[in-house]
Amino acid sequence: MARASSSLSSISQIRDAIGQVVGQFVGQLSALIEQNAVTRARDTILSAFGADSGVGPIGKRGRGRPPGRPAAATMLAIAGVAPVRKRRKAPIQLCPVPGCTNRAAPVFGMVCSKHKDLPKMEIRKYREARRAKRDKGKTASRPGRPRKVGRPRRAPAAAKRAPAAAPKPVAKVAAAG
Repeated sequence: MARASSSLSSISQIRDAIGQVVGQFVGQLSALIEQNAVTRARDTILSAFGADSGVGPIGKRGRGRPPGRPAAATMLAIAGVAPVRKRRKAPIQLCPVPGCTNRAAPVFGMVCSKHKDLPKMEIRKYREARRAKRDKGKTASRPGRPRKVGRPRRAPAAAKRAPAAAPKPVAKVAAAG
């Protein structure tokens, strides 16, 4: 019985010692986290107002590009005003060729790399067909401007120029002899 009580007391002493070590560790860790949070908050506020963060001498810069003016969103957030929304990206445009699900690229004239060699008039027909199919189910609730079908063809460059005059004959100078 005496042996059991001594082992229980040693276990409780070990448990108390572990509890003290864990308590010290948790205290130190929370102090470090709080110090880090305060430092980051101070730096953010100072940089938002354009002041130096206090690290190093004021006016002296290190290597690299100097920091710019604070972003407008940061200044508005500090002032308590709602920030301006970011611009939403345009939806992905697909190749207009029927049955093709590849992305269109400006490099290829807004068709995919597979169909970049198709004639422009054929691509234009595909686009018109797709537009007609899309607009078929919609009612014309608001009048819009009419779409351009195409530009009138210009005359070839050779026809614009004036016809070249016949070359003038060069008079030969007779040598006096």
